[in-house]
Amino acid sequence: MSTIAVASGGMDSSTLCYYLRARGDLAGVVSVDYGQRHRKELKCAEQIAQNLEVPWTLIDLTALGSLLTGSALTDDVDVPHGHYAADNMKVTVVPNRNMILLAAAGGVAVARGASKVATAVHAGDHFVYPDCRPEFVDAMSATLKVATAGFGDVEVEAPFVHRTKAEIAATGEALMVPWEQTWTCYEGGEIHCGRCATCVERIEAFDLASVNDPTEYADTEYWRTVV
Repeated sequence: MSTIAVASGGMDSSTLCYYLRARGDLAGVVSVDYGQRHRKELKCAEQIAQNLEVPWTLIDLTALGSLLTGSALTDDVDVPHGHYAADNMKVTVVPNRNMILLAAAGGVAVARGASKVATAVHAGDHFVYPDCRPEFVDAMSATLKVATAGFGDVEVEAPFVHRTKAEIAATGEALMVPWEQTWTCYEGGEIHCGRCATCVERIEAFDLASVNDPTEYADTEYWRTVV
């Protein structure tokens, strides 16, 4: 069995890569450029693949991304600040993103003889993103298996789908994930802003897991002040 990891370069997908490597079946890493404003995360994904000595594949879907307007990740829309919650994070939804990413990675998996594609969606994503929920993972896995029947029978795996961000931080720490080589901030600046919802979520995860966070933030205290 071999697995292709879909990785953005963030702490969740980087932990996924190290998790699969520790399990002994990481065959490669696939990342997608869909025109995200924080595309510097892709360099982190490349670095993680290099660390683990597996092939890194970048799929260019920027043309498609330009059509997915209205999201703070791909359009001229303010990135929300504050705690990660449904009311402020809806604007970060990129329509059908995970289905597109997993379908593309599934094709790569067939071409390379891999039997699974893995995604790092987690429990904290469920209430905002419909394509991060267990029912989506199950449906996408069944669809991909049908779509590749007789050629690869590729399935989708989401080992963190019922885990919290803090649990992922603890898992990554045990696996010695180099956190300083991961990127989370949706602002895409020189350093993590420390104020956007994804930065707040990252800081909180490390704090809850009692894991040292080596990340440089422009604002290190904001997360303590927001409700």
